[in-house]
Amino acid sequence: MNMFENFIPFLSELLIWVIPIVVAVTFHEIAHGYVANELGDDTAKQQGRLSLNPLVHVDRFGTIILPMLLLIMQKMAGVTTPFIIGYAKPVPVNFSRLRQPRRDMMLVALAGPAINIVLAFLSALLIHTTYNFQQGGVMEWVHYMLFFSVLINIALAVFNMLPIPPLDGGRVVTGLLPSHYARRYAQSERYGFFIIIGLLIVLPYIGDKLGLDLNILLYVLQYLVQNVFDLITYISGLNT
Repeated sequence: MNMFENFIPFLSELLIWVIPIVVAVTFHEIAHGYVANELGDDTAKQQGRLSLNPLVHVDRFGTIILPMLLLIMQKMAGVTTPFIIGYAKPVPVNFSRLRQPRRDMMLVALAGPAINIVLAFLSALLIHTTYNFQQGGVMEWVHYMLFFSVLINIALAVFNMLPIPPLDGGRVVTGLLPSHYARRYAQSERYGFFIIIGLLIVLPYIGDKLGLDLNILLYVLQYLVQNVFDLITYISGLNT
């Protein structure tokens, strides 16, 4: 009985995080595929990636194994950070089938972060409009979940807009650069993941051993997330 009583609060707290993360990631990937489909490439649609079923977007390594490995590495290295990197199964996009490949590539990339900002705003708006409802119980749980939805969607949007391939921001930069430089910049995609790991995990770890604070990328992300959060809560009326 005691085990069951302890399990319910644990499950409740777990769902406060899991539900917003699943929704944020699922809509992020669907947005990429939907915009690509509207711009001429139906690859994602043909492969069933425009589905609200989160399981079709789960990548065994990127969604499950990688975050666990990074969490273990952080615990072993003694480095703490609120950002645990992971990714869903990338939506397949055949850029050559887009009507205007360079422009449309940027629009497809922007769609994911854009839908996360919309979800963050809607979550904040729901908190604001239901704040005067009877508090406690289920409503309090819903408000906590919506609050984390605001944070998670903003964090996902900001992180993905970093100008590092293969993140969405990297694809936007590739589309903006002249063709010669764009090709060279796109080639760095093979190293992008290692660059991110280096900036978020390795560099802070080295700094910790040297007695230096080298959490540069973390501070940039925190600054951007905080400013976007302040803007969204102001527009939605949540901060009034």
